[in-house]
Amino acid sequence: MLTDTDPRVAAHVNLLAVLGTLPELVRRVPEARALLAADPRPVSLAFVVRGGPRAVLAFRDGQVRVVPDRAVATIVLPFASPAAFNRVIAGDARPVPVTGFHRVPFLLHVFAPLTELLTRYLRPSDEDLADPGFRATSTALTLHVAVAAAAQVANEDRAGRFSAHLIGDGDVALEVTGALAYTLRVRDHRMTFLPEPSPHPRAALTFADLDTAGALLAGRVSAMACLGDGRMAMRGTVSMVDNVNRVLDRVGQYLGE
Repeated sequence: MLTDTDPRVAAHVNLLAVLGTLPELVRRVPEARALLAADPRPVSLAFVVRGGPRAVLAFRDGQVRVVPDRAVATIVLPFASPAAFNRVIAGDARPVPVTGFHRVPFLLHVFAPLTELLTRYLRPSDEDLADPGFRATSTALTLHVAVAAAAQVANEDRAGRFSAHLIGDGDVALEVTGALAYTLRVRDHRMTFLPEPSPHPRAALTFADLDTAGALLAGRVSAMACLGDGRMAMRGTVSMVDNVNRVLDRVGQYLGE
């Protein structure tokens, strides 16, 4: 089994899946919305990674929007390499802007606390998880990161591309009954993450509830056990789900670093 990870792929995951979950954090968590309300002026942050991804986070009207493959923004944060960007995400270094110095207070007093809040939900303490509401939000955000990361790994990682090559065109739905639904859309063996239900999925992976999804993501239960007792179900073109699961296994190696 391939266990090595590629810093360039990790940068794609960190930018477009981890930071890409900030819109969902703001949508779900009142504390995140309060941070944005403290500085309501529109602002955008461009992350430009040499040899890696680029994207803009746009903050406006109390919401966050992710714009991939864009590098023009109020504040531009360049990174010399994917490894340099990954160190910032890990908290081992600080980004240095090259434009937008007048909006540096936004970086320090809004964006940094937002990312700290996101980290708290993605890496919760046992005390946090004792709160059922926090646990449900944490699981939903973690699932958002994992499914978004699947698209990046399927497109950028060697093992992920191999699995994606075996997936035909169409939508694979990932659902938690009564709670959320995401879509992985495949076209020409490239995958796109859509944080919305698929209107016509060719295949679907459905969890009975958020606790089941959280237990599976944390490795506390096996997929086979959940399929056997009905806590997880597959429908449609099963080979599509099988290969998406292979991509998700690879995602775990990036998110577990």
